[in-house]
Amino acid sequence: MIVFWLFMLCADLLIPAAMIFYGRKFMKAPPRNINASFGYRTDRSMKNQDTWDFAHRYCGRLWYRCGLVMLLPSAAALLLVLGRDIGAIGSTGLITAGVQLAVMLGTIFPVERALKRTFDDSGRRRIRPSAETRT
Repeated sequence: MIVFWLFMLCADLLIPAAMIFYGRKFMKAPPRNINASFGYRTDRSMKNQDTWDFAHRYCGRLWYRCGLVMLLPSAAALLLVLGRDIGAIGSTGLITAGVQLAVMLGTIFPVERALKRTFDDSGRRRIRPSAETRT
């Protein structure tokens, strides 16, 4: 039973660990070229190199922070079922992974909102009016 618990603990720490690792990687060095196989790939993020880099840096910050925040609660959830039966451990691990996946996929919404706020539909940066032109 402890072997299954350890397996579930490792499995449930994979998503936060991946978010921390790739978040840090995307913040520092987004994938060089726009591609359809690796990275943050949406229609808006793949418009041009500027949108691609922006989306990865923004998503990277979110993933890094969310991954760090999820690490301890994920481990704590499984600590609550340490020594319990396999069904309780499996259910807790599955629910924990589901919540983690929802958080990971949920980061799409703020990234897309930031892209839309920063770039027009053609992928050109929006020009923010200076304080002088607003008066």
